[in-house]
Amino acid sequence: MINKFLYFSVILLFLASCGARIKQPFKTEEARIGENTTPENEILNGVTPVEPIVVGVYKFRDQTGQYKQVENGSSWSTAVTQGATTILLKSLEDSKWFTPIERENVSNLLNERQIIRSTRKQYDAQGNTNESEILPPLLFAGIILEGGVISYDSNIVTGGVGARYFGTGASSKYREDRITIYLRAVSTSNGKILKTIYISKTILSQAISASVFRYVDVKKLLEVEVGITQNEPKQLAVKEAIDLAVENLITEGIIDGLWEPQGGKEVVNRVTTAYAKEVEQASKTKLYDREFDDRRSKNSLGLVIGGAKMDGDYGNSDLGYNLKLNYKHVFNNPTCSKF
Repeated sequence: MINKFLYFSVILLFLASCGARIKQPFKTEEARIGENTTPENEILNGVTPVEPIVVGVYKFRDQTGQYKQVENGSSWSTAVTQGATTILLKSLEDSKWFTPIERENVSNLLNERQIIRSTRKQYDAQGNTNESEILPPLLFAGIILEGGVISYDSNIVTGGVGARYFGTGASSKYREDRITIYLRAVSTSNGKILKTIYISKTILSQAISASVFRYVDVKKLLEVEVGITQNEPKQLAVKEAIDLAVENLITEGIIDGLWEPQGGKEVVNRVTTAYAKEVEQASKTKLYDREFDDRRSKNSLGLVIGGAKMDGDYGNSDLGYNLKLNYKHVFNNPTCSKF
């Protein structure tokens, strides 16, 4: 009886410890302001433009053509959001460096302006055009931003771990996907591609579960199961990648002199130095977050000291000593990877 009490106490303690982690929702939540995925960028901290740049975005959409994966059958839902243009416009507005103008649905804007002109002319008592009622001209963009989500790779990393003993066990599984976006700035005066930005972002999905299945008495079966699954929203992953692409576009544009920050050359030098460190770190980081460092020197010196004693058919076996000194020179110094 005492053993059963202890057994049930352990189960209840396990469930109670997972309660704060699982946080099962019991009621609907009200609408709220969307999550802010903009990363903390120390390079552009306090850096403001002399004058915001007017940019136009006609389309920045999913170019992968990939559909969402399902276990059984097929799905016609796309794997990546089709509203990346709206996300990019929001990122440009939040950056304070750009003034985005409407170009995705510019036909709707032109139609509405035509309706305003026709209405004013129709209700003008004398049929004359009043100069004070003339619509102001539309802004034109000096730069057009192009690109899109060009790759969505599923299951680039999968794995898990688990154990079970006498009907009691736990397991954990995870999966990583990867999206890639390209963003390029094009000059409207001559069509020259001023800058191209390449950003990738992983999407993590993980599941943790634990279960108990055993007989506690004759004809009495105990079965307990608890678990949680978390999937990183793909829309937030796309937004984070676009936010970083806009920040890198601003940074590289400052370095190349495409746009000028307040503070002049001193700010440009500070941004250049800080961004060079990030580029160096990114060049060392390969797929699966492997970092490649030059940790091998071209010359190395080694010393080995050891001994051996034969344990065989001889009556008296002597202990033998050895001493080894070596020198090595590497002509092509390869990089080492660390996980």
